[in-house]
Amino acid sequence: GPSLSRNGRGDRLERSTRCPLPLREREGEGDSPALSAELTAMHPAYSIIFFTTASGAGYGLLFFLGIGTAAGAVPGDRWFGLVGLLLALALVSAGLLSSTFHLGHPERAWRALTQWRSSWLSREGVLAVLTYLPALALGFGWVVLERPAGAWGVLTALFALATVVCTAMIYASLKPIRQWHNRWVVPGYLGFSLVTGALWLNALLALFGAGGAGWRVTTILLIIVVWTVKSVYWREVATEPPQATAESATGLGHIGPVRLLDPPHTQPNYLSREMGYRVAQRHADRLRRFAVVFGGVVPVGLVPLVGLLPAPLDVVVAMVAALSGSLGVVIERWLFFAEARHTVTLYYGAEAA
Repeated sequence: GPSLSRNGRGDRLERSTRCPLPLREREGEGDSPALSAELTAMHPAYSIIFFTTASGAGYGLLFFLGIGTAAGAVPGDRWFGLVGLLLALALVSAGLLSSTFHLGHPERAWRALTQWRSSWLSREGVLAVLTYLPALALGFGWVVLERPAGAWGVLTALFALATVVCTAMIYASLKPIRQWHNRWVVPGYLGFSLVTGALWLNALLALFGAGGAGWRVTTILLIIVVWTVKSVYWREVATEPPQATAESATGLGHIGPVRLLDPPHTQPNYLSREMGYRVAQRHADRLRRFAVVFGGVVPVGLVPLVGLLPAPLDVVVAMVAALSGSLGVVIERWLFFAEARHTVTLYYGAEAA
């Protein structure tokens, strides 16, 4: 285990840190130099960021295609169904495949499907596979028979939403990470899935000359609600007290302040790479503004123009709105992972988590 000391100003701490990683200038007072050295090389996994955003958009689009088919609110044209379902399933499949890159042994990914009784990750995998069944059945009726069945559309929508909920619960169920074990995580994941799905549906409707004011109004309202939820999440995470400190983690708080004397090991490991990335507060604030602008402000400003512009300008504007919204969600998701602090970082020099 790590050696701990509460003596002096921690001068020995810098001399005894043997991690070969170079220190990098960061903001974030209260954490020891050992933590900065140990966690320098960490970055949020880009494969997981791509997975959650791409598959989220795909499931959101599947949801609206399914519900729209059942309600008769989307074109029944076979080419619209073909392009829409191909885009949705391509996003879902690309996201699912990218998630395997994060595994140490991707060839063993199938084993995760066997733990569905206790694991949200396993439930997500099972539902992700099962979602293909009603989606393909919907596509068969829509594209081949030209008679899209509303029942398959409803089932596709329900399975898509359930899969996104399981993805969100993977993170929301982790009590050691305060930023993830939060009541707004699941609504946020669902909301961003629906927002990006709605934006891509609007682009498809514009491409086929079938866009309606109802879809555009729904999209704008969704964007406003979801980014409001995200703002509440950011404020709550920033203001709530930490759930653990170095004193409570070691049980030495009755003696006095606890400081790290030596890191637990001399080389970075999975915990130091994945569970304690540090991002300067000013950079986080700037990225939040970028996320809101690209993910919220730009789409809200562009979506109403889709119904006012002639073709093909309306298609271009709708595509730009969808791409901008997706970029905003990518930035939001990067922050979601980068700002998470696992309680294990208390043993790497963090004073609170």
